[in-house]
Amino acid sequence: MSTQLHRLPNGFRVVTEHMPGLQSASVGVWVGAGGRHEAAEQNGIAHFLEHMAFKGTERRSALQIAEQIEDVGGYINAYTSREVTAYYARVLGEDVALAADLIADIVLNPVFDPREIEIERGVILQEIGQALDTPDDIIFDWLQEAAYPEQPLGRTILGPSERVQAFERADLQRFTAEHYGPEQMILAAAGAVDHDALCRMAEDLFGHLPRRPLIEPTPGRFRGGEIRQAKSLEQAHIALGFTQPGYRDDGIYAAQVFAGAMGGGMSSRLFQEAREKRGLCYTIFASVAAHSDGGMLTVYAGTGAEDVGDLARLTIDELKRAADDMTEAEVARARAQMKSGMLMGLESPSSRAERLARVVAIWDRVPPLAETIGRIDAVDVAAVRAHAARLTDGEPALALYGPVEHAPDVAALRDRLAA
Repeated sequence: MSTQLHRLPNGFRVVTEHMPGLQSASVGVWVGAGGRHEAAEQNGIAHFLEHMAFKGTERRSALQIAEQIEDVGGYINAYTSREVTAYYARVLGEDVALAADLIADIVLNPVFDPREIEIERGVILQEIGQALDTPDDIIFDWLQEAAYPEQPLGRTILGPSERVQAFERADLQRFTAEHYGPEQMILAAAGAVDHDALCRMAEDLFGHLPRRPLIEPTPGRFRGGEIRQAKSLEQAHIALGFTQPGYRDDGIYAAQVFAGAMGGGMSSRLFQEAREKRGLCYTIFASVAAHSDGGMLTVYAGTGAEDVGDLARLTIDELKRAADDMTEAEVARARAQMKSGMLMGLESPSSRAERLARVVAIWDRVPPLAETIGRIDAVDVAAVRAHAARLTDGEPALALYGPVEHAPDVAALRDRLAA
């Protein structure tokens, strides 16, 4: 497999990885414009734009977009995160040119038909309603808001209903004019792709775009706090958050290994202590989400009303204890899980293209997998224990939903962690 990166004169980047033996390819454009790039009055507009991309362009109707990709047996989709909006397709190698042309068309030439805006507005409002009705979904939005209050990083990606109801065609056009410049875009492809051919396509499709001023997002400041909503549910949902390094910080590897050891699988400490030994919950896990200037360790569990206090206190005690007695076996297991999860996940061209876009956005290069594995292998017990000891830095974040009237508050959990 060979990875190649090329930059057009206007700053647009093309990155590819040829995967011998594959007949298919994944092709996409990743735009550095997600939820954290929105002003308060724009909250939800990046996601709205993602929906509108498939509703018609200057060259194709919504039906033609669907028909042209499906006529060749392909698949097209998009997603919005806090830092990017991605538009991607999976096709046979012989149809890469069609996929690239389609994606360029929906990214650069949406018509924003007012009738389609109203239809999609209704769809998104239904999506917001569905999220609000899903406790183990909405709890993570609330945790993000508690961790980053009154900041772009703390707002939901979907946006509040009142904002979505107010967006107009001019608002969509304004956001794309500000954030969809060539230097904010990366064309990534993996599988049965020819790098030179894709670069020529990119020149034709994106080379004419003028450079635009880069608008840096507001830096995130993890402040911590609490959001609690009592409701008559079968389970109490609890999510704890702690400040972590960003993905440009070498400390992210120790953070991820620590999260794996604490709550990354059935052998993890939290699963064994909370579920297997004490029966306090059915689901409990820990994970680290990182962005450009910080991140968050999240511990989530669902439990009964009578157990939520004991579960919260046990979680704090186990996180704290890890600073003193995390073992080599636990660290080795977490490293192995992290490496295998990464490598198994990269066995499809879609995952490869996703990784290419992500690492180029972070480092403007594609680190060899051996380099990443080496950084994971370098995480030892001392690094993980030191990382655990730093959890007392700053205020944690806490989100609670369901029968949580008697759950401890964030101040009590902070004091328990620091004691």
